[in-house]
Amino acid sequence: QLSEDVERVSENPTDETEGEMEVHEDASSVILPDSELGTTAPSLRFSKTCLKNVFSVILLFIYLLLMAVAVFLVYQTISDFREKLKHPVMSVSYKEVSLYDAPGIAFYPGKARLLSCKHHYYDHIPPLINPGQPGDIECTTRRINYTDPFTNQTMKYALVVQGPRDVKKKELVFLQFRLNGTDQDFSAIDYLLFSSFQEFINSPEKAEFMKDCESSYSSWKFSGGFRTWVKMSLVKTKEEDGSETVEFKQETSVVNYIDQRTKPRSDQLFFVVFEWKDPFIQTVQDIITANPWNMIALLCGIFLALFKAADFAKLSVKWMIKIRKRHLKRSRQVMNHIS
Repeated sequence: QLSEDVERVSENPTDETEGEMEVHEDASSVILPDSELGTTAPSLRFSKTCLKNVFSVILLFIYLLLMAVAVFLVYQTISDFREKLKHPVMSVSYKEVSLYDAPGIAFYPGKARLLSCKHHYYDHIPPLINPGQPGDIECTTRRINYTDPFTNQTMKYALVVQGPRDVKKKELVFLQFRLNGTDQDFSAIDYLLFSSFQEFINSPEKAEFMKDCESSYSSWKFSGGFRTWVKMSLVKTKEEDGSETVEFKQETSVVNYIDQRTKPRSDQLFFVVFEWKDPFIQTVQDIITANPWNMIALLCGIFLALFKAADFAKLSVKWMIKIRKRHLKRSRQVMNHIS
């Protein structure tokens, strides 16, 4: 409103001068006391103008402070975005399945012999009829020889068995081995798990396939004289280049086997059970929590506030200058009138 008044006055200067001349004539025709003319009117005008100027300066400092806060927010937002780009967050998701791709179980029995292998369901394993004697082998197995991937000199013998698939029926694989004699104080059989038995079957170079598996997967052991219960879970990890790696996590429980055979035996019996822990495949990948669109929107809002604050500060300074000029002009008019 004040700026409109100033513009209207600037557009019609003749009206203002005529009004001022009339005021001058009226003022010259009326004789005022020196006390009212010299002290009352100028002091009131000066106090109002001073308050307006002080208020304008305070308002200007407030907007400058807001501009400084906005600049700090811009710097902080950009710094946080760069920090989140450098440190992605690990995301874990679970996918429920009813059937797994049958894993491959590679055993390294050494001198031990596979006596029996069966698939059971609903966690039910019937009692052994003839423990230590050859039984039915109902599992899909393959035997393969290949060189050790770490030494390239030692030949290794592996027995590869197809693992369980149906997780809803709690399918498990139960295997029995026998070792007639060993020159070691402790007897154990090594094994490793790999993701797909079918890939092993379809591979034209099975020896190279097993060498790659031994280089990529960890190996475990199960001991003789116990029943070792292995519960597997599958973890898939997505790398930054888009590739996917698979690994197994397992929970192992060991139960002592009571040998009830009538005659004392010198052989060692091994029992191991493999089943899935749950129907969830765990997928792990790194994600970047910083969203560039959110940052762009925030920066646009901050810069808009900066421009509005700068524009308002500029208008405030112009308004203060106009008020100062009008005050000086009125002071000169009053002094001319008095003189």
